[in-house]
Amino acid sequence: MFTKSINQDYVRSIVFGFQDALVSTTGIVVGISAAVNNRNYILLTAAVTIIIEALSMAAGQYLSEKSVHDLPKSNHQDDLFIGSILMFLSYIIGGIIPVIPFLFSFSTWTPVLSVISSFAGLFILGYLKDKLFIKKSNHGSIEMLIVGGITVLIGLLIGSLF
Repeated sequence: MFTKSINQDYVRSIVFGFQDALVSTTGIVVGISAAVNNRNYILLTAAVTIIIEALSMAAGQYLSEKSVHDLPKSNHQDDLFIGSILMFLSYIIGGIIPVIPFLFSFSTWTPVLSVISSFAGLFILGYLKDKLFIKKSNHGSIEMLIVGGITVLIGLLIGSLF
């Protein structure tokens, strides 16, 4: 499929940015919603977090990949700027998913819907990764859901302790 036409470093950037945004943003919006009963404050916190984290991830992508490119005998052919943009965009898109329930309602069920949407996003990300790049069955969707889901649940557990 796309494996010959897209650089593997770009796939890494997309998957990493999207997955990290799903997990981090879910933890933030659910954690803040447990502490504050103010939808506007939760949305503001989510927006600031997503933008700052997307910029940070893009900068980290650029600097870490540049470090690899600068190594002697490095044969990386990816464009550092494109990789950074892909990281930024995938983080923005992934970060929006767990915020969507807060855009449409605010009740005791909204954080639950946020977690469910995050799990759905993880599953879809794994599915698309498999179908577009790897051509396997749905192993990636289950793996992404389990690994990302456990991370979300651990974050929520730690947050509930405080």
